[in-house]
Amino acid sequence: MVDDAKADTEMVIPLVAERVAIARRVMETGRVRVNLSTTTEDALIRETLSGERVEVERVVLGHEVATAPNVREEEDGAVLVVPVLEEILVVERRLVLKEEVRIRRIATTETVAETIPLRRQVASVERLSATASEGSPDAQARPEDGTGDST
Repeated sequence: MVDDAKADTEMVIPLVAERVAIARRVMETGRVRVNLSTTTEDALIRETLSGERVEVERVVLGHEVATAPNVREEEDGAVLVVPVLEEILVVERRLVLKEEVRIRRIATTETVAETIPLRRQVASVERLSATASEGSPDAQARPEDGTGDST
């Protein structure tokens, strides 16, 4: 009976707990306008250009040869010698080395400065008032799509 009396005097008190659920959504609080403008400024560039020019020298010889000489190189390949032949008619035919054309290669370098235009973009940002954008359909709150800040 002691247990029955004890059971009658016990009270059960239910406990209540509150929970918080946090959700995020994107709210438009204002707009900005970004204008890009491109400017051009002149830049001076300097570069060394390499090239080659050719000098032609004619050497008059005027003597007879038995056979036509070959084209040859002289001065370690710096000069190309091209023989020029002429056939003259006498009682007999003879080869006369009339002249040689000497072609010389000369390496050159030149520093060139040139002004070229360079383009540069500048962005100006203008904040629009929130009241001007409230009437637009985009001003409604929409769920966050993960593509930017909610500000």
